Amino acid sequence: MTFDYGLNFKEIDFRARPDLYRVGKGEQGVLLVEPYKSEILPHWRFKTPEVAQVSADKIYELYEHYKTQDDFVGMDMARKFLQMGWTRSMRYANHRSGQKYVGPVPEGRKGQSGAWGREVAPFERDEQKLESAKIFKAKLDAVKADPVYVERVRRHREQFEPPTTAARPKKPAG
Repeated sequence: MTFDYGLNFKEIDFRARPDLYRVGKGEQGVLLVEPYKSEILPHWRFKTPEVAQVSADKIYELYEHYKTQDDFVGMDMARKFLQMGWTRSMRYANHRSGQKYVGPVPEGRKGQSGAWGREVAPFERDEQKLESAKIFKAKLDAVKADPVYVERVRRHREQFEPPTTAARPKKPAG
């Protein structure tokens, strides 16, 4: 189930309405879902490994707090911020400017992901950002391996997300 971007995010308190939350893929909705965005975002930083460690530790602490409150949406939002810390740190680790592509986005493609024929920005390794990425990835892996988190994802999807269409047939081997 993909993330539902059609909701009125300015009006919805997802702590009160967890039934409206969709896990989605990756970091979808990370900067939209309140009150979690406002609770977690102030702690999200990755400029140096030291800053990233403080940030990842605090976000993981928030994850644990949400878990004690049986607040799955908070748990998943903390996971998304850890994932975003990892992916953004990796982007800056590989491209000093933080830009993956060179040149403007073609008309009609704004707001869509992908290069769409644009040139990839030069690779410039930043070891500090790489270390920051590793810090976030370790915390992200801890969340994703947490049996409580895995069970809560399953339960949330089962309880609130509509069933997907029939499973696609497997491709024949060969």
